[in-house]
Amino acid sequence: MYDMDTRNRTLELLSSGRSMNSVSKETGISRAAIRAWQVRINPLPRAERSPCSGPGDPAAYSYLLGLYLGDGCISSHPRGGHYLRIACADAWPGLIEQCRAAILAVRPSDKVYVLQRQGCVNVTSYGRHWTCLFPQHGAGRKHERRIVLHDWQQEIVDDHPWEFLRGLIHSDGCRIINWTVRNGKRYEYPRYFFTNKSDDIRKLCTDTLAKVGVQWTILARGSDPLNVSIARKASVALMDAHIGPKY
Repeated sequence: MYDMDTRNRTLELLSSGRSMNSVSKETGISRAAIRAWQVRINPLPRAERSPCSGPGDPAAYSYLLGLYLGDGCISSHPRGGHYLRIACADAWPGLIEQCRAAILAVRPSDKVYVLQRQGCVNVTSYGRHWTCLFPQHGAGRKHERRIVLHDWQQEIVDDHPWEFLRGLIHSDGCRIINWTVRNGKRYEYPRYFFTNKSDDIRKLCTDTLAKVGVQWTILARGSDPLNVSIARKASVALMDAHIGPKY
């Protein structure tokens, strides 16, 4: 959560004629947050931030939001309430446990269980607040509809950007070793990828990467710009320090 002095100083920079993009880069505050402050500078009371009781642990929520945007879905229960399901590959038992722990941290009163599927598990939790905690849910696939964070979500991501990025990478990303040959000698170097069909979700990823100082490029798959690539040495080192490979 940004204090009022930070909010006022940011809007003063904007009112001096600076562009929103330059103010965002200088302050490290997302453009979405700045736009929200232009409408209402005072922080929303917690009861107004989310129609439910809100996430128990904001850092865990930021991570879980990244997982949900990548490999999550919400479905209704015939007797009311909803299921949150996050698909996790069997190859990453550490990810399965982190996902389970994040759900419990966000909703300590809801139970979490694991359903085995072919080559993966669905980390699943039933509750009555998942649709308000993840208002991006809706009919159809995520890349076929608009995905925009609510102001209260953006504030949490702004406060916990690495947790959000870790969730995105743990769902639809990877850390690989690339190699090339120069002067007859093989060189290897690590690289991160994030791959998602949704333009909106990729932008949420790249905006957050820029905020934490990670340089990225877009690599197209055919004519589709589906891959966010992080290959510069300093940026990979940042990713390694805060995210690292899945396990």
